[in-house]
Amino acid sequence: MHIHSIKRQQRLGSVSYHFFVIILGFFVFYPVLWLIASSLKGHTEIFQKAHSLIPSQLLWENYVEGWRGFGGNTFGRFFSNSLFISTVSTAGQLAAAALTAFGFSRVKFVGRKFWFGIMIATLLLPNQVLMIPRYILFNQIRWIDSYKPLIIPHFFAAPFFVFLIIQFIYGIPRELDEAATIDGCGKFSIFYRIILPNLKPPLISAGIFSFYWTWNDFFGPLLYIQTVEKYPASLALQLFSDPNSVTNWGGLFAMATLSLVPVFLIFLSFQRHLVEGISTTGLKG
Repeated sequence: MHIHSIKRQQRLGSVSYHFFVIILGFFVFYPVLWLIASSLKGHTEIFQKAHSLIPSQLLWENYVEGWRGFGGNTFGRFFSNSLFISTVSTAGQLAAAALTAFGFSRVKFVGRKFWFGIMIATLLLPNQVLMIPRYILFNQIRWIDSYKPLIIPHFFAAPFFVFLIIQFIYGIPRELDEAATIDGCGKFSIFYRIILPNLKPPLISAGIFSFYWTWNDFFGPLLYIQTVEKYPASLALQLFSDPNSVTNWGGLFAMATLSLVPVFLIFLSFQRHLVEGISTTGLKG
């Protein structure tokens, strides 16, 4: 009888846990559900029945109209611009962060702790403080209205990703480095043959964050890109808003919904590695 009572309590606890998780998940995911529902509504229904998640009529025309884009440029062009910027920036970010983390964690040089402290201290700098100096610099070297200000700075390691990868490298036994050195491997060979193959979890975690932040970046393209055909999707979405006429809210929400697809696909594909990369960071062997 006692065993049945324990099982009943465990079952009740499990049901209660899943119930609260589902309710909490619904409230967290509600804005996305509302966005998807609104992308299939008419203009008047979006505001008159804003609380409803079920459209009275599925208007797939919103996706067709939204995909047409502006000025002869379809949203396929804007999505391809975003994909190019995000992919190249993420690749550069991962390469730079991995090399920098290896240098700080495995290479001894004068002032290593000092420079590492300086690098971590830059995390305290608000991005707003750097905007004006960056714009002046990029304007002087004539990088405005190009992708260079959005891509090339990512080839200089971000402190957050460096710190993330360093903590993971600390968990890789140094005996592997010593064995490779005895076999005649240099520093770059040790990095390429020993360290890099073991950095898959933190690199995937950093890659997801980097791609997500770059894909959703709005202010950077707004500051540096001036030609419509070069707009990424995040900046092209604001073209739907027209203060002098009626805003095409259906097309706006439709393209905003499509802009979430790459991020969701990447997250769903690599979520196991994301959790592993974060949960194992800081463990030492």
